[in-house]
Amino acid sequence: MSTGLLALLDDVVSLAKAAAASVDDIAGMSAKAGTKSLGVLIDDAAVTPRYATGLAPARELPIVAKIARGSLKNKLIILLPAALVLSWIAPWSITPILMLGGAFLSYEGAEKVLEALGLHGKHGHEPEAEAEGGTPKTLEDQRVRSAIRTDLILSAEIMALTLSSLPPAPVWQHAVALALVGVGITALVYGAVALIVKADDIGVALAQRGDGTAFVSSLGRWIVKVMPGLLEALATIGTAAMLWVGGGILLHGLEVVGVPGPAHLVHDVAHGMGQWAGPADAALTWLVGALLSALTGLAIGLVLALVIGKAIQPLMAGGRE
Repeated sequence: MSTGLLALLDDVVSLAKAAAASVDDIAGMSAKAGTKSLGVLIDDAAVTPRYATGLAPARELPIVAKIARGSLKNKLIILLPAALVLSWIAPWSITPILMLGGAFLSYEGAEKVLEALGLHGKHGHEPEAEAEGGTPKTLEDQRVRSAIRTDLILSAEIMALTLSSLPPAPVWQHAVALALVGVGITALVYGAVALIVKADDIGVALAQRGDGTAFVSSLGRWIVKVMPGLLEALATIGTAAMLWVGGGILLHGLEVVGVPGPAHLVHDVAHGMGQWAGPADAALTWLVGALLSALTGLAIGLVLALVIGKAIQPLMAGGRE
C-alpha cells in the first residue's frame, strides 16, 4: 500500500516536473520569438497614435481600446489558427510568406523615406481620407476599421516571424507560444500607444497643478514641449526598424531558398568591421549588420516603389476607368 502510494507520488512529481519544463520551454520560446518581431512592433507603436489624434480627447483611450481588441482578434482568432494550419500542411510556405512580409516592410519603409525627402505623397499607414460632413461617430468607426486592417498586416508579419523562430515542439506548445507572443505584444504596443496619445493631457495636468511643486509644473511643461519631437523620433525609428527587419528577413529567406551569397556578404562585412572595435566588437558587428540589412531593405523597397508606382498603379487605375 505504501509502495503504491510512493509510486503514485513519484509519478505526480515526474508529471509536475514535465509540466514545469514545458512551461519553461514555452516561456523561453515565446521570449526568443517575440524579439524577432521588434521592428514590426516599433512600427506598430509609431503608426497607431495617428488614428486616435485629432478627435475629442475623451474618445482617445476608447479608440485605442477598440483597436487593441481588434488586434487581439486578428492575432488569436484569424492568424494563429492559420499559422498552425500552414505549419502543419505546408511548412515550406512559411519562408515565402515571410519574404513577402519582408518585401512589404521594405516597400513601406522606402515609401516613408521618399515622403520624408518630399519625393512622394502620403502613403502606407495613414488614416483613410475623412469624408466631409461625417459625424464624429462615423469618423471614429472609420479610423478604427482602418487601424484594424493595418494591424492585420503587421500582426501577420509578427505571427509569421514568431512561428519561424519556434523550435520543433508539439503543436499545442506552438499554439500557446504564439498566443503568449500575440497577447504580450498587443499589451505592450497598445499600452505604449495609450501613454503616447494621453501624454499631452498628462503634461498639461501636471503643469496646471496648483498644489504641485515647481518641479512637477516644470515636468508637465517639459512633457508638452517634447511630445511633438518624440512622435517624430518614434516615426523615424519605426521606419529604420521596418527597413532593418524587412531587409534581414529577405536576406535570411534568400539563404534558406539556396541563395546564400547576400547574407554571407553582410555577415562577413559586419564581422570584419567588428574586429576593429576591440571590446566593443559584438556591438559594432550588430550595428553594421543592422545597417547593411536596412540598406538592403531600402534598395529593394525603392525598386518595389518604382515598379508599383510606375507600372502596377497606373495599370490598375486604367482598369477602373
